[in-house]
Amino acid sequence: MKAATTVSDPKDGQPVEQAAPATERAKSDLLDLAVSAHGGLDRWNKVNAIKVGASITGAIWFVKGKGDVLKNVVLTAETRNERVTVDFPGQDKRAIFEPNRIVIERLNGTLIESRDNPEKSFAKQQRETPWDDIDVAYFVGEALWTYLNTPFLYTHDGFTTDEIPSIQVEDETWRRLKVTFPDSVKSHSREQISCFGPDGLLRRHDYTVDILGGATGLNYASDYRDVDGIIVPTKRRVYAYEGDYQLVKEPLLVAIDMGEITLL
Repeated sequence: MKAATTVSDPKDGQPVEQAAPATERAKSDLLDLAVSAHGGLDRWNKVNAIKVGASITGAIWFVKGKGDVLKNVVLTAETRNERVTVDFPGQDKRAIFEPNRIVIERLNGTLIESRDNPEKSFAKQQRETPWDDIDVAYFVGEALWTYLNTPFLYTHDGFTTDEIPSIQVEDETWRRLKVTFPDSVKSHSREQISCFGPDGLLRRHDYTVDILGGATGLNYASDYRDVDGIIVPTKRRVYAYEGDYQLVKEPLLVAIDMGEITLL
């Protein structure tokens, strides 16, 4: 069995994949390594939620007619329940994501709008179908709940993990964990791949997006920060890929830059 290997293209410095030998392990220790590197389960289990001030930009929002709608937001992702609250500073509104219901309300709790079974609204959409505010809240909710809970999320009941062949990216070997999500969890897709560096920290998160018709994503994580014992990547850059995870450099689909982070 051969692993997919990536080296740097001398023309532009972007990763280009080649064939390389795979390392086989009777039982993978990769998830344990990743969880420990990000702060460990003992510390994480004391966290009820993670609150993040963020700027979320990129081409996807303009394609969907929402431009800089998330350029200045505060996200609160719970760790035990799939629930994300998105506050919009200065706008007297918040959006609350749960898998089967989106609520948008004023800060005093007055309902602005809501939708049950919000995932259904994406069924007949095309690439350039405009999103409404509830569509935005659903997409950012399912995405950021996964991102902010990774890799600890993978230890939850119902998740299965399997180490697959590693890749070589420039001077690093990235070990890859294929994760199968339970049906009860809403995320980009049921099967996703997390790539971890030699230090156990997440380097890249690979997936397709069901509600975008299977659109591809290579989600690069960097600029790590120690937040009260939990190691958090504060920068995310998401690009499409073709074929065997070949990076499509343009456009930059999503950019996430995190400011203040608090564990609750």
